[in-house]
Amino acid sequence: MENENQWSSKLGFIFAAAGSAIGLGAIWKFPYVAGMNGGGAFLIIFIIFTLLIGLPLLISEFLIGRGSGKEAVSAYKKLAPNSTWNVIGKIGLVSSFLLLSFYTVVGGWVLTYTAMSIFGFVIQDGANYGDTFGYIIGSPWISLVGTAAFILINVIVLTLGIKNGIERAAKYLMPLLFIFFIILIIRALTLDGAMEGLWFFLKPDFTQLTADGLLYALGQSFFALSVGVSVMVTYSSYLGKRESLPTSAGIVTLMNVAVSILAGLFIFPVVFAFSMEPAQGPSLLFVVLPAVFSQMAFGELFLTLFLLLFLFATLTSSFSMIEILVAAFTSNKKRSRKKVTWTAGLIIFLAGIPAGLSSGVLDGITLFDKNIFDLTDYFVSNVMFPLGCLLIALFIGFKMDRPLMKKEFFMGNSLAGVWYSIWWALMRYVVPVTIVIVFLYTLGVFNLLFDI
Repeated sequence: MENENQWSSKLGFIFAAAGSAIGLGAIWKFPYVAGMNGGGAFLIIFIIFTLLIGLPLLISEFLIGRGSGKEAVSAYKKLAPNSTWNVIGKIGLVSSFLLLSFYTVVGGWVLTYTAMSIFGFVIQDGANYGDTFGYIIGSPWISLVGTAAFILINVIVLTLGIKNGIERAAKYLMPLLFIFFIILIIRALTLDGAMEGLWFFLKPDFTQLTADGLLYALGQSFFALSVGVSVMVTYSSYLGKRESLPTSAGIVTLMNVAVSILAGLFIFPVVFAFSMEPAQGPSLLFVVLPAVFSQMAFGELFLTLFLLLFLFATLTSSFSMIEILVAAFTSNKKRSRKKVTWTAGLIIFLAGIPAGLSSGVLDGITLFDKNIFDLTDYFVSNVMFPLGCLLIALFIGFKMDRPLMKKEFFMGNSLAGVWYSIWWALMRYVVPVTIVIVFLYTLGVFNLLFDI
């Protein structure tokens, strides 16, 4: 009898893993962070970090997950019994939970905008789209109802399990995502003035890249691939032994980079064609794009296509983050998946209320000049993700059984031994050192030493 809690095929796993990686990070966060940090310069640094740091970490999480056959917390317990290394899995759970506390809020915004667009309520003559966005995120009812609806969709899919829920949804949503992107890019590149935006995105200007930009690029490579929180440990624990982990990780990484580039190829030509400002921050997709689409022929149709694409990506990514929580609390087989999933959904909704209200009734509550939403986003992306990645690198480099790693690395493929050596060297030396250096640089430690 086929195991419902395993991927039915390599393609299903790759689509689901890619769906986890391709979410808000690639379509929402990447364009506005790139726009604030020099466009092409940020793109190059992001790709370098993704290939040299993100990809080795993704392979590592795959090795830990399939090598143990366990979800995030239990995986480290099995591979390093009677030690404190299982704290990595626990950090992953906390990170995923904190991430979901604001991620589901954005998911609610996307769902609200998508529904409004389908019924023709987004693009209107004389509309002020900044006011529209401000009203949606500032209204307690709209924000919380949208968040609840987004979580409900996740819960319904996840209660169906790995094969019939996550995998089936990803197999439909991921191809549609790429099809919609191609349609939108073709339209964007035919606009007058589009080449200026294309030039901004593809031509590097390193004078615009700051220390914060470096940290954001590193954090983006983690955020975009869903590494550092052991989500991929859980996903790969459902994978059979015939599949090649390095190959699968490579495909997922390339798909993620491709979507990030596609997002830039669409958004920046459109923004520049209508003389908009690319460094708009988080509101780029919710304020600038509706204003731009309102000036295009068939703008409402293209806006709806984009929002559906955005919604698909947001959902496939959130599936994985909730799954790590569900898997952790159903690993002992004593709790039903359905009950745990519904409970997790309720708790995530309650935890997301402060972030959902941070632009409304809780707008005055700030810390370090950031509201609750922005502070949580910054902490997870720039502290928890790098910390988790650093600990995973140390676990791979100094604790996990070497013969098991090598066995899992070469299982299902005929790669030359040099690829294992490169991956091992990156994980043992380059990855942890890079994370620490970027951290210290961003905190101003190097500047302090230089001044002394």
